[in-house]
Amino acid sequence: MLQLKRNLLSVALASAMTLTATGVLAQTADTTPDEQPQQATELDTVVVTGIRRGIESAISVKRESTSIVEAISAEDIGKLPDVSIAESLARLPGLAAQRVAGRAQVISVRGLSPDFSTTLLNGREMVSTGDNRSVEFDQYPSELVSGVTVYKTPDASLVGQGLSGTIDMQTVRPLSFDGPVGAIGFRGQRNSLGAAADASAYGERINASYITQNQARTFGFSIGYSHSTTPIQENQVGLYEPWKDRNDDGTPLYRPGVPDFTYYSDGIKALRRTGETKRDGIMATLQFRPSNAWTSTLDLFHSEAEQVSTANQFEVHIGNYNGGYGDLAVTNPVVNGNNTFTGGTANNVYPLVRGMYNYREDEINAFGWNNEFNVGMARIVADVSWSKTKRDEINLENNTQLLPAPQLDSVDLSFRSGGFSQLNPGFDYSNPESLYLANTIYGSGYGKTPKVEDELKAFKLAASLPAPEMLGWFADFDVGVNYADRHKLKRQPEGNINLGSQGVTAIGSDLQYGLVDLGFAGVGYIPSWNVPAAVARYMTFNPVDNLSYLIPKAWDVNEEITTGFVRANIDTEWGSVPVRGNIGVQVQHVDQSSTSRYWDSTQPEGSNIQPIERGKTYTDVLPSMNLAFSLPADQTLRVGLAEQVARPRVDELRASLEFGVNTATGEPGGSGGNPELDPWRAYAFDISYEKYFGTKAYVSAAFFYKDLRTYIFTEARDGYDFSDFLVDYVPGPGEPPTQTTGRFTSPFNGEGGTLKGLELTASIPFDLFSETLAGFGIIASAGFNDSDITIPPPPNAQSSVGSENITLPGLSERVYNLTAYYERNGFEARVSQRRRSDYIGEIGNFDGDRTLRYVVGEDITDAQVSYSFPDGHALSGLSVLFQVSNLTNEAYETYAGTKDRPLEYIEWGRTYLLGVNYRF
Repeated sequence: MLQLKRNLLSVALASAMTLTATGVLAQTADTTPDEQPQQATELDTVVVTGIRRGIESAISVKRESTSIVEAISAEDIGKLPDVSIAESLARLPGLAAQRVAGRAQVISVRGLSPDFSTTLLNGREMVSTGDNRSVEFDQYPSELVSGVTVYKTPDASLVGQGLSGTIDMQTVRPLSFDGPVGAIGFRGQRNSLGAAADASAYGERINASYITQNQARTFGFSIGYSHSTTPIQENQVGLYEPWKDRNDDGTPLYRPGVPDFTYYSDGIKALRRTGETKRDGIMATLQFRPSNAWTSTLDLFHSEAEQVSTANQFEVHIGNYNGGYGDLAVTNPVVNGNNTFTGGTANNVYPLVRGMYNYREDEINAFGWNNEFNVGMARIVADVSWSKTKRDEINLENNTQLLPAPQLDSVDLSFRSGGFSQLNPGFDYSNPESLYLANTIYGSGYGKTPKVEDELKAFKLAASLPAPEMLGWFADFDVGVNYADRHKLKRQPEGNINLGSQGVTAIGSDLQYGLVDLGFAGVGYIPSWNVPAAVARYMTFNPVDNLSYLIPKAWDVNEEITTGFVRANIDTEWGSVPVRGNIGVQVQHVDQSSTSRYWDSTQPEGSNIQPIERGKTYTDVLPSMNLAFSLPADQTLRVGLAEQVARPRVDELRASLEFGVNTATGEPGGSGGNPELDPWRAYAFDISYEKYFGTKAYVSAAFFYKDLRTYIFTEARDGYDFSDFLVDYVPGPGEPPTQTTGRFTSPFNGEGGTLKGLELTASIPFDLFSETLAGFGIIASAGFNDSDITIPPPPNAQSSVGSENITLPGLSERVYNLTAYYERNGFEARVSQRRRSDYIGEIGNFDGDRTLRYVVGEDITDAQVSYSFPDGHALSGLSVLFQVSNLTNEAYETYAGTKDRPLEYIEWGRTYLLGVNYRF
């Protein structure tokens, strides 16, 4: 319960940084994006202050909606430690976040993977800096977002809707304010893990916003800027994949000293990652309304982020292969009752001290121009938009080991769940002069330079027409068409980083950063150094993308989606019960294609790389209905029915593949993407009961049921027709005749199943019960999800989640949020908690692909205290605040199948923030 309260709190505060305390953008959640400008101009001024203002505004959005929604509305200026809107969203009922690098990044709605939801900005679909569709929300500064509406049920006019939900972020509308307002803020922050290597533990956040209008209120302008520098400090211990107890043929693995058929990992590593992330964002809105007949709104958004980090790692290979240096043997093995190796001493190992460097640069640009015309009784809206993202990365690593001769070590091991596993070497690895860049069993190094671009152009034309009087149930009709053209590409050149002409060498002292402490894992100190400088001085790196295993990593995907819709808006009475809502249909025509290359091992050398282009078209008809029944005593009953779709992941639509023929059997085979995929399709039913206490409080209970008729999963299928790839192939002398069908590993459409859930929510100020409790309150929610859908794990994930069918990725059976707050006379204190149970998460692996992994449920707690000087005081408008994010230093933990087989245990520390905000 503590988590829920912080949920709405954080969101409200995040939104508020763009606004001022004099006004709140509380766009009604059931309006379409085309209606936003008009709705914004009709908002009333909110007279309550602080957290209560944000809560009551969000309650109003939820109450007035005809759909089932969750909302975030602006509160006072910058009071939560949320660096991005992701943390704010993660506190809403039914939503949960997955952390990446210590930050909430992607959002699951109602227990479904982020792939099932869609993100909009001011009603327009946004592109992603990731490899797929799911938006990385940590790219969006909370200070630049004035509100968020999460649509849990769709309606026909909601273009770009997701299957699990649609997240619409909104920026401020300047003509909704009575006069000029502004705000500035500064917060310093510190990470509890402290400084290490060349990285500081300190960072800062700076924001400023200003909103103004001309005297005639025909023109308005708003601008907001946000800057943050966030330290990266991370402690991690990880074990290799896979945990196995036998070879592929069923025989026991050879691990001298370890009992046969014992689950065992081939290696373990401990690292300290340091660095920083810099992010700058800016938003601007121009609004022109010369008369009630025309309103023109121009939205601009820009965000760029630069992340630089270095990981210094101690790594031990403890498998049955030891590079020919000696016979590995395990003494004093400890095996638990689940046949899992949990400790012992690994002898004759040759540890590695590795330096890993990552540089990532992201850029998001978005433009939208909306024009609304009132022509008689009709309203016409024309909206044009463009958004583009770019991501460029450099990943480098180099490896050092003790020389002049291989020095075989003995390492004591203790594998733990719920804490850092331990690896205690016998030698000292802290002297950089004893560690040499050399051709280790891992090579001397490896590097990658991934690049992603995603561009979306769209145009929408819609009209709202009054309904004829004979249709008494209906108030008006909305009709429209939307065209969207999206192009996404990925490139990922890679290659070995080889020793230069000088050969084996130690890294010079001028490139050393100093020692980092891996004492949390039992290792002690190891050196850290400037990895890119070492590569430039001592090594050669020439990444390529034309090798057989690299060809599938480069692709282009194109989508053209034309959406037509008709929506009838209901405003009537059934008996004595007022009924609001809508009924309509959306027709979606999709033309998808992908161009790429594939590796054909049947071709002569030099001709193995072949071009490929594939795709398909299809049309979906998507009816929907939303009804809201206004019952006595301020109660509302909502019902939603819809047919929904979610587009396949972009990387699943790639045409790139590998292909070859087994010369011993004549059977062809291959693996790759599938540009001919159909989307996920589902029938959805929702019902929600809500009891309101004016705009001050509410309680609700919502039930949802989704029947997923199809699902997309990756598997190896026999009988795939390779005829098109075999047109020119001639078997060699003595080879058997070539078959036309074989095994192909790819994403395929398959059967779905059901997903259902219950969501309970309460937002209660305690002065409802007694005036003596004025200022106290809670916001709480609990979500309970269940699904009978099981899917085969992708081949690249079977080492983490096993080979048996698994539950839905992203599905936590329980999600809780609670915020408890006190606010009175300018003083405010709040504690917020968000909690989710275990789930299967999706992470990027070494190859740059997504893989699945069991993730231990998290319990994230944040807290803050603040004071705002009252009106009339010399410091009126100023507030001071102290915040702590991740108060308990909650770790991120993954495992392979069962929790006694750990994979990663990571801590990112807690973050302390001290700051001031000033509004004027």
